[in-house]
Amino acid sequence: MRIVSPYTVLGFVVVWTIVILLASRQFLFNAHQSWFQHEEQKMVQELSVKLDNLDSRDTRQLNEVYAAVKRVEVMLHKIQECLRSDNCSEKKNRPTRSAVTTQPATIEPSVAVLVIACNRDTYIRRTLDSLLKHRPSAGLFPIIVSQDCGHTPTANVISSYGNRLTHIKQPDLSDIVLTKEKKDIKNMKALKGYYKISRHYRWALGQVFDEMGYNYVLVVEDDLEVAPDFFSYFSALQRLLDRDPTIWCISAWNDNGKPDNVDLQSNAKLYRSDFFPGLGWMMTRRLWKELQPKWPEKYWDDWMREPAQRQGRSCIRPEISRTITFGDKGVSAGQFYRQHLQYIKLNSDPVNFSKLNMSQLQEAEYDRLFLDRVLALPSLAVTDVVNQRRPELREVQVTYSTHKEFEANAKKMKIMFDFRGGVPRTAYKGVVSLMYKGRRVHLTPPQPWTGYDSIS
Repeated sequence: MRIVSPYTVLGFVVVWTIVILLASRQFLFNAHQSWFQHEEQKMVQELSVKLDNLDSRDTRQLNEVYAAVKRVEVMLHKIQECLRSDNCSEKKNRPTRSAVTTQPATIEPSVAVLVIACNRDTYIRRTLDSLLKHRPSAGLFPIIVSQDCGHTPTANVISSYGNRLTHIKQPDLSDIVLTKEKKDIKNMKALKGYYKISRHYRWALGQVFDEMGYNYVLVVEDDLEVAPDFFSYFSALQRLLDRDPTIWCISAWNDNGKPDNVDLQSNAKLYRSDFFPGLGWMMTRRLWKELQPKWPEKYWDDWMREPAQRQGRSCIRPEISRTITFGDKGVSAGQFYRQHLQYIKLNSDPVNFSKLNMSQLQEAEYDRLFLDRVLALPSLAVTDVVNQRRPELREVQVTYSTHKEFEANAKKMKIMFDFRGGVPRTAYKGVVSLMYKGRRVHLTPPQPWTGYDSIS
């Protein structure tokens, strides 16, 4: 008969003890998480019911209760994150896990996704479905829909998403009173609409930054669809926005992003731009504190493009857009939509932007790698480019000296030709880069670079 060594028995017992401890540790962790998730859902649902029962005219009470909901959500989210580490004070009065130490995970700061809505109930559903489909985490990207107009069908669509998002309502639905001078405008309804939009933006941004306390906001209009890597794009560039004071916004949009004008093989390529693109863009609380005191009564986006607000800073925009717009109906009556916007290419091949080197987008490095190289390229006349002469030159520049000359060149190449705040769309220090008939073309101002004031 074979005698088993006592050391073998002891080893067997030790191994099974470790297995049992690890299994118990996982069981208790899951129990903790389940308990807090249940409590979170219960508390948020109870508070949501109270919100629904409030008189919409009682604005002060509505905001107070809503702020309480947000504080509870933030607190419970922190508790859930705490449970993922072993250094958690919330577990002192709960059953303890096995004393195995782990390194707490690094938690990225939350970015509020602010969706601006009004009365387009069919549009808002498509936008929200797109955001929810690609959102990686409700904790990192809480969605807040701010609704103006008091439109019941739109409100019903938003409410149908339940606790997957937060629904706030602009309390000031008063009409816009125009002066006699303003009444000379032909399209009175559109003009009032621009005033209301600017008023809504100011209120909504104030709610998210000042009342809810977020440090980052990602603004999305109710007529946008987002790409699969939309959130990866903003997550990676959030850090660049923090550390580079020469960058004041991150945008998902390329104004000249039609399929024939982008390099489909370079979907990870990013640019600096002096033009504020909008259409899916991120800003910081720091910038809001700067802009809030002087927020305009109307045309907020063009106001953002003026030198007084831009102050020499740039936005980041992609080669291929991470948003598309389907908004052919709205206050602007589909301006540029049929000629340009409906054809913008949405990226479909996801890029993991967290693995890319973003330091090359910082101003000094970008100017060295991009601007200096562009200004050294061979120059062609726009007619040579349009007629595909000198095909051996795969990258060229087409120079312009005046607004009128740029507009003529842009029209020949069928790209956006207008200036806003003295800056052409997508331009960086006057350079507008695009693909044209398979060749990279840069529309460039007078050399050496002397600034937008030199372009008359």
